[in-house]
Amino acid sequence: MKLGYLFSGQGKQFDGMGQDLYQQEDIYRQTIDEASDVLGLNLSDPSVMSDPQNTQVAIVAMSTGIDRILENEIGSPIGAAGLSLGEYSALIAARGIQFEDALPLVRDRSRYMDQAGKNHPGKMAAVLKANPDIVGEACRVGSQAGDIYPANFNTTSQIVIGGSKDGLAATTDYLHEHGIKRVVPLKMSVASHTPFMQEASDLLATRIKDIHFHDFKFPVISNTTKKPFEVASTKQTLVDQLVNPTHFVDCLQVLHEMDSQAMIEIGPGDTLMKFAAKTIANVKVYHVDSLETLNDVRSNMKLVK
Repeated sequence: MKLGYLFSGQGKQFDGMGQDLYQQEDIYRQTIDEASDVLGLNLSDPSVMSDPQNTQVAIVAMSTGIDRILENEIGSPIGAAGLSLGEYSALIAARGIQFEDALPLVRDRSRYMDQAGKNHPGKMAAVLKANPDIVGEACRVGSQAGDIYPANFNTTSQIVIGGSKDGLAATTDYLHEHGIKRVVPLKMSVASHTPFMQEASDLLATRIKDIHFHDFKFPVISNTTKKPFEVASTKQTLVDQLVNPTHFVDCLQVLHEMDSQAMIEIGPGDTLMKFAAKTIANVKVYHVDSLETLNDVRSNMKLVK
């Protein structure tokens, strides 16, 4: 069976994540210990893993550990995509960047985003059951009250918007007035994937200069370009990612066009798996973020071999 891998971004991390895998799976344990050595953190400690300052590196370490188990047992996917932060996990899995290089880079990316968020605070909301045209028009009208932008095109009917408090309020009013009932505020103090992250993008551009990227073992579809990453432009694409909207729905379509018959979300939560199920008819979907879900995938992969 041809598999596509989906690597989780932030938002669905949970207390104690990965502890059952650490206790029972040798490859996972070795990966977390390796990450701990690289970062000078004890990621086997649940309190360290769940510290908000460590969220990004914790997710990447967890995702890499799970990917290594799957690679050992079922092989590589035909392609992969990650949502925002998840792109770093996908690039590690594809051998585009070394694990020991990616972790410090991700830690600094997290710090840059936090700094930009404090200097340029923003709000975000998920717009449900609305098409891109009306969301775009709502943002255009709302921007008269304050900066507001489309930030995440998750499915054809779920789009996240982000920007200033006033801009978000005006955009929400416009959407309500035009029959869009569900605009759900998100618990975020930063407007990711909008120009509010320009400071973080500039800092990342300097930081990433000395990182070496390599030929990919399999294609990784970029949220930003909607095309597979290319080694020569990977640095710029990751820098651009911070200030441009993500197009995860398009990434799913590319994986579908590559004839991916099943998709496995790797990392905390099942959000991307659900996006895939809504976007691609009849695709088989799984996720792995625990020993139970790992064993479920093991069982199902045996059935389809």
